[in-house]
Amino acid sequence: MSQNQNTNIDEGDAPSVKKPLKNRSRSGLLEFFGSMNLAITLLVAVAIAAVIGTVLQQGLPYKDYIVKFGPFWFDVFKELGLYNIYGSAWFLTIVAFLLTSTAVCIYRNAPIIYRDMTHFRVNVQEKSLRAFHLKAQWVANHSSEDTLKIALAYLKSRGYRIHQKAHEKHTVVAAMKGEANRLGYLFTHAAIVVICIGALIDSNIPLKIAEFRGEVQPETRNIDARQVPEVSRLSAAENSAFRGNISLPEKTYTDFVNLYVGEGYLIQELPFTIKLQDFRIEHYASGQPKSFESDLIISAPNRPPLMQTIAVNHPLSYDGYTIYQSGFGDGGSLLHLNVWPLDRSATSAPETVKVAVYDSEPLQLESVTLSLELGDFRRNNIQPVTAAQEDGDGPKFQDIGPSFTFKLRRPDGRAREFLNYMAPVLRNGRYYFLSGVRDSVAEEFHYLAVPVDEQGGMTRFMHLLELLHNPRQVSEAALRAANHFLHETQIDGELLPNSVARSIERLVTLFATGGFGAVTDHVLSTVPEPRQEEVGSAYVRLLRSALKNLYIDVLVREGLAPEVGLSNAEKQFFDDAVNAIDGISPFGAPAFLQLARYEEIQASNLQVTVAPGRDTVYVGCVLLVVGIFMLFYLSHRRLWVMVTQGESGQTRVVFAGSGNRNTADFEQEFEAMRADLKKHSSTQDGA
Repeated sequence: MSQNQNTNIDEGDAPSVKKPLKNRSRSGLLEFFGSMNLAITLLVAVAIAAVIGTVLQQGLPYKDYIVKFGPFWFDVFKELGLYNIYGSAWFLTIVAFLLTSTAVCIYRNAPIIYRDMTHFRVNVQEKSLRAFHLKAQWVANHSSEDTLKIALAYLKSRGYRIHQKAHEKHTVVAAMKGEANRLGYLFTHAAIVVICIGALIDSNIPLKIAEFRGEVQPETRNIDARQVPEVSRLSAAENSAFRGNISLPEKTYTDFVNLYVGEGYLIQELPFTIKLQDFRIEHYASGQPKSFESDLIISAPNRPPLMQTIAVNHPLSYDGYTIYQSGFGDGGSLLHLNVWPLDRSATSAPETVKVAVYDSEPLQLESVTLSLELGDFRRNNIQPVTAAQEDGDGPKFQDIGPSFTFKLRRPDGRAREFLNYMAPVLRNGRYYFLSGVRDSVAEEFHYLAVPVDEQGGMTRFMHLLELLHNPRQVSEAALRAANHFLHETQIDGELLPNSVARSIERLVTLFATGGFGAVTDHVLSTVPEPRQEEVGSAYVRLLRSALKNLYIDVLVREGLAPEVGLSNAEKQFFDDAVNAIDGISPFGAPAFLQLARYEEIQASNLQVTVAPGRDTVYVGCVLLVVGIFMLFYLSHRRLWVMVTQGESGQTRVVFAGSGNRNTADFEQEFEAMRADLKKHSSTQDGA
């Protein structure tokens, strides 16, 4: 960044010297690195990268970014290196170029700035002073010696440093103050250099070189930390800078953190152990987290344990390591699950299994044996209150209760991910038990909604599902539906009811295995196209009649009296139950897992960092603040008083000045000084 001079003073011409070719090449290289355009381009690039790095959380596992952005944008951002901007090759290259460019600017301009601060330019020519924007001249009624004494005393009283020089026909008094403004340039540029050095120190370039050479290889398997091979482990001594994460359950300890690198991770060992003694979290009335903190115990060999509480923005520093409270999660809570079969083995009584979060458990069903892999557990789920639920000045958010995620993995390795809520969730004015499903983390969850019965459970729905898979019950319900249909249509025939009932049974079987979609496919494959719509509508009416009979059987089992007719609530439940059964086939799971109760174990998410360049960056920030203050709040001001003794005995005074900041204020100061000097040294204006 070239330094512009604030004055243009003719002090004599210097002869031009032709530079050798070697010197011209070196000068051209310095000109390139020290150019203003290059420096501004690099600064803009760093600023854009810093904004992205601030908005986009850095250093997370890749699966978190896939969930957030989807597969397409995940790949785009991955290729751009946006998930670890401050450690990417392109960012470090920009920082290195910026450091070089700024250092070249300092090298080229520091001598010029030094001369500008120390050189008073007492050899200035009168024609140069007359060319200044701020200038004045008058004839003094004192001798030149007295006029010089007046000028010297006045300028010193205004805080200016003074140099004077007597020439053959005149004497020049040069005054200067605010020269620290010129140091602002050096301080701001030095600050950029220091900050860049700190950034390069914290980027841990040796580790990246080791990764490039294959000496360090990230682990991609989800295995126990003790099983991670040495090539994926880093000792406390060999990694000078890092930012690692660990989820620590209560009453447990760790002596390592995870460094997420690309699609895998490295185990970074620590020279001490961290134990989470207790974790506390406070919530707002809506259920949203208000604050959380961890009681930690740090133990190192040959040193007494250190106990300290950390919270957000209140980290713990220990031997160059900084431990931050970055969040919270589950630490392996024990969940008690009711397993409701949804296939042909459907029963009205569930089996109960116990499994810990992040563990797996075989799930034995009649049709298949699955592996139940428990994911995460959340005690609170905060959602905005819908417009229909809002009540004046009431809360705008609500806690819909605990949820858990899990995968059901088949023997061939295929798995689907599920998200189930413990408590019923209000949808469209009615409550349902929700279970979301998706095939990959890049997809949104699609929900199976099981209606809630009058007892607040799903027993009635499961009774209906049990009867739906009971051939005897289906046969009886189909026969009643057939008789009702024949009675309404007034069709007679001794064998006709059984024939119609068998057709209805087939419809019920199709619906039980594939929903309305299976019935539609049956119509399309067996009925001529002109009659498909008519027959399809008739099939749906017969099917719903049989299903309604099964539902009435459920109500009878519960001791109700549906012979007087279904209430509106019972009719609504029936419609919701039919829709839920229709959604079982795309749901793709042979069972519905209902959370009955849980034994929560909380975990604190900690971030451990080592940043040897941090203090260097702090020094650079201080330099930057001081330099900016000097540049914007100090003005480098120069004044010249040229006193000439004329041949007629008159003393002629030329007064000129220049300033590089706050020119309007300096013009007022200059005008006031001109008036004062003129008042004390003259009684009439010159030509």
